[in-house]
Amino acid sequence: MNGSTYKAAGVDLDLYEQSMQRLPALIRRTHDAQPGRVMDLPGGFAGLFRLFGDGRRWTDPVLVSGTDGVGTKIKVAQLAGVYDTIGIDLVAMCVNDCLCLGAEPLFFLDYLAFGKDDPDLVEALVKGVSDGCLQAGAALLGGETAIMPGLYQPGDFDMAGFCVGIVERDRLVDGSRIAPGDVLLGVPSSGFHSNGYSLIRRVVFETAGLTIDDPVPELNRTVRDVLLAPTRIYADVVAAIMQTPGVSETPGVLPPDSVTGLAHITGGGLQENIDRVLPAGCRAVIDRSAWTVPAEFTWLGRLGDVEPDEMFRVFNMGVGLVVIARAEAAESLCRLCGPETFRLGEIQPAR
Repeated sequence: MNGSTYKAAGVDLDLYEQSMQRLPALIRRTHDAQPGRVMDLPGGFAGLFRLFGDGRRWTDPVLVSGTDGVGTKIKVAQLAGVYDTIGIDLVAMCVNDCLCLGAEPLFFLDYLAFGKDDPDLVEALVKGVSDGCLQAGAALLGGETAIMPGLYQPGDFDMAGFCVGIVERDRLVDGSRIAPGDVLLGVPSSGFHSNGYSLIRRVVFETAGLTIDDPVPELNRTVRDVLLAPTRIYADVVAAIMQTPGVSETPGVLPPDSVTGLAHITGGGLQENIDRVLPAGCRAVIDRSAWTVPAEFTWLGRLGDVEPDEMFRVFNMGVGLVVIARAEAAESLCRLCGPETFRLGEIQPAR
């Protein structure tokens, strides 16, 4: 065939169609997380979601939204050739932010961008997103897959996500009720999560000269396993402490205003992420002796001779979510959040 074609320019529509045919089953498997709410729209240009489709009644609902990406953890996935877990990271980074308002996740959308279509890669990435949505209790409504030769080199890609949640206005956790005397409770992370990977890659692959398949004897794992551990999603924890109807199995355990703040520990570490939710007149005092920092963080710090203060500013150091609460509720909250939850500090008057 003579003349210019889209395929010759780098976009193969037949290959793109193969990718798209693999995705509906991965999307549909998440819809039971929100029964009766997702509306079928075959071939539609957007997704439909019924706010009241599960029979629940809201008094003054507030929608909560968040968006994020995976960052340079993608480069580690490329080195490992493992692509079915970073979609979980993508969901986690968006959902966990929404959870910090006390919200229940409703639905999720993803955006994938490539230099060249690859149906196997697309399927693996969306499989991870689908798995993450199941963990979060959110419906995957759909998304967008963009093929952009020239903007992305062959083998390169990026991914972003968008989450919408809901919370009653009078149950919104915005930090405004935080007061001196409140306690900080730390909920463990699953590792590095999806933050600080520019530093991690520099230390592990450049400074230490390790490869993705090298063993890490002190951790009894490979570099691959340590660096690709998916970000923990805290939807079950927040549902329990917020006593979300139909979600939490422990309604009525806590007074409704026991939780005064929630902080997702991402870039900036514990101090900066807690500080962003504090009202004027309050400061967070963290006791670094209150927990044992997980071994992967001490391994990385030693490997790259990274100062402790730098480690605490960049990474979660084993604490992925902080619950700020009235002191009298601390014991009950620790039980609801899980047996590894611990008291890591308190709120004091600002100096």
